[in-house]
Amino acid sequence: MNNHTSLAESQASLLSGTVSNVSSDYLASLGDQDPTNLYRQIIDEVEKPLLEVIMERTHGNQSRAAICLGINRATLRSKLKRHGLI
Repeated sequence: MNNHTSLAESQASLLSGTVSNVSSDYLASLGDQDPTNLYRQIIDEVEKPLLEVIMERTHGNQSRAAICLGINRATLRSKLKRHGLI
């Protein structure tokens, strides 16, 4: 395993831990109240900044961005529209 792979795995673990901690804190803040639409809420909160960063990195090239994200271009366009990014 090279250093790049180790760094990527470390960053993925950090992201996973962050999502776990924030989710737990959010649920704790609700007390006895059950959340609604939690999955959509979390995905929206993470997806929009991810799309913004990747579109900046690819200089707005949707084909390159879709490849980087591992999704097809039509799906990317749909997500960009959903978040008001195009």
